[in-house]
Amino acid sequence: MSNVLFADDELTIREAVAYALRVEGVKVKTYDTGGGALDAARDKHFDLVILDVMLPDISGLEVCRRIRASSSVPVMLLTARDTEADLVLGFEAGGDDYIKKPFSMTELVIRVRAILRRQELDRSIGQRIVSVGDLSIDLARHEVRVNGDHVRLTPTEVRLLTLLAAEDRAFSRREILEHVWETVFVPDERSCDVHVANLRRKIEDDPGHPKRVLTVRGVGYRLGGR
Repeated sequence: MSNVLFADDELTIREAVAYALRVEGVKVKTYDTGGGALDAARDKHFDLVILDVMLPDISGLEVCRRIRASSSVPVMLLTARDTEADLVLGFEAGGDDYIKKPFSMTELVIRVRAILRRQELDRSIGQRIVSVGDLSIDLARHEVRVNGDHVRLTPTEVRLLTLLAAEDRAFSRREILEHVWETVFVPDERSCDVHVANLRRKIEDDPGHPKRVLTVRGVGYRLGGR
C-alpha cells in the first residue's frame, strides 16, 4: 500500500483529500504545518509528498527544498497562483508536479494515481542503463551521470530525460508532459519549458548554449549527442 504525506492548513481540504485518497487504497498522513510535514518526511518513508505552497510556518516551497536536499521522493505542490514565475519557483525548489487551487478532486486523484503507478513500475525495473553520448541514465536507481559524474535530478527531470533518450527524434511539449505525468490531466505546457530550463542548468556545460537537450523550433525538444 502506498504512503502519501499531505500538508495543508485548511482542515476541510485536508479531510477531503485524505478521504478521496483513502478510498483509492492509499495511506495518508496529514499535517497542518510545514514543520510537521518536514519532520515526518525525514522520519518516515513516503511514496509521494503533497504540499500547499502557503503553509503558515514554513512555506511549502521551503519544505520541498529541504526534502529535495536529501530525498528523491516525488513532490506535488498546490498553489493558488500559476504564473510562469510561480512555476519556476516551484520547480526550482524541486517540485515535480503542481495543481492550481481550487482544484478538481478527480484531477488530483488521477494525478496522484499516475505518480504512484510510476513508483511501482520503477521499483519493478531491473538493472537497466540507457546511455546517449556522455549521458548515462540508470532507470532502476533513478540516477543520471554526465561524463561519469552523478547529477541530482528530480524524478520528473529523470523521466523527461529518459523519454528524450528513448528515440532519436523531437518530442512535443504535450508528448513530454503526458509521458511524465501518464495522464491527460497535464499542467500548462509552460511547465515543460521550466522543467527543461532547470534540467539544462544541471546537465549542460553552458545552459545558454545547450548541447544535450536541444530545442526544435515549432516542435519541442530532442536529445543531442547521438
